[in-house]
Amino acid sequence: MIDSTIIYILFGVFFLLLVLGAPITVSLGVAALATYLSIDENPMAFVQIAFTSVGSFPLMALPAFILAGALMEAAGISRRLVDIAEAFAGPVTGGLAAATVFACMFFGAISGSGPATTAAVGMLMIPAMAKRGYDRGYASAITASSGGLGVVIPPSIPMVIFGISGMGLQPPPEAVAMHGDFQTLSIPKLFIAGVMPGVVIAGFLLMINYVISKKRGYRGLTNSWSWPHIRATLKKGIWSMLAPFIILGGIYSGLFTPTESAIVAIVYTLIVGIFLHKELKWKPTLRTLETTTWITGRVLLILFTATVFGRLLVEQRVPAHIAEGMLAMTDNLYLIWAMIIFFLLFVGMFMETLAAIMILTPVLLPIMYMLGMDPVHVGIVVVCALAIGFQTPPLGENLFVASGIGGASIEEISLKALPFAAGSVAAIFLIAYVPDISLWLPRVMGY
Repeated sequence: MIDSTIIYILFGVFFLLLVLGAPITVSLGVAALATYLSIDENPMAFVQIAFTSVGSFPLMALPAFILAGALMEAAGISRRLVDIAEAFAGPVTGGLAAATVFACMFFGAISGSGPATTAAVGMLMIPAMAKRGYDRGYASAITASSGGLGVVIPPSIPMVIFGISGMGLQPPPEAVAMHGDFQTLSIPKLFIAGVMPGVVIAGFLLMINYVISKKRGYRGLTNSWSWPHIRATLKKGIWSMLAPFIILGGIYSGLFTPTESAIVAIVYTLIVGIFLHKELKWKPTLRTLETTTWITGRVLLILFTATVFGRLLVEQRVPAHIAEGMLAMTDNLYLIWAMIIFFLLFVGMFMETLAAIMILTPVLLPIMYMLGMDPVHVGIVVVCALAIGFQTPPLGENLFVASGIGGASIEEISLKALPFAAGSVAAIFLIAYVPDISLWLPRVMGY
């Protein structure tokens, strides 16, 4: 039977510290430590679990992808990707904003981070849109909304974290008895599964942008497509275009693991930036190391404490009881998906994406196993739903990045990002209700 005292201590201390304004790392760590002491466990176990969590091989991909993304901006790769997206947008209504969505997809296929994608593309696109008569708030809103594609299009840092959190969770015996054996969960499989959902979300963003641009009279960049111009930008950006193919091609062909691919991305960027583009200078390179250290340190601290918190939840069978409660309410799969999506959207508004994944994976996966859901499909929906948190206040990291670049206020950008958030939510329901959107490509590729 579940010990309610432990749950009160664990969640009580956690929420109390959050309300008092403590950082999430401190809140998670102190709540877990207080619970360990209350059940007379040796606090050394706390430290051992936490240390093991940050010592895993797949986690080495985290700092490497962050560094690769930052270096690509400094090496002129992201600028060339934006040029290609602009050339293809041509005379389309709202073409420059559409190019922003495409540029975020391109850059997302390299960086694996939402805020990094928003920053890299926004630095170039927000001023360009403002110059072409776009409202600054609108330009910032579409950039912040498209930046979330950075974590859906592979490679993706949140998918790496979901994979690490979920691989240790075996399906409950009751679920196996009901539904048979489940597919295995792996990071390369999650990466492949993210491609089609990323395209679906981008499609919804492009449709909404088209409708709004038509209403506001945001015309295309040119009167017609210029094939010589497209050819010229493709030729100039050939090394930038090759980056995602080399990174993802290597993973899927089995040449290297996702962790090793991040190192390949760094080496490739250094070669292109120093020898081919000749744009990678000493000072910006040092700045990228500073950025990487800061972001990685923050994430690892959260991971350190969130793992212990999650382990306590599993040991006290909290996820199993939540699953029983939900299944007692309804066994309708669509209703349960709807409840989970709205819950994830709510959590994403207040909690850092990676922390939310680490805390919620041990809770959600057992529920979905009981319903016979594929863990890879669950992972994709979780990442997509939490990615919307990047563009919704109060936490919305992409909003802050876009506001810093474009100069519009957070309130204005948030308001103008609402139609895009609604479109993304509609896309997520489609992805959740049609599992084949996520699972078709991995199946075709033999995973």
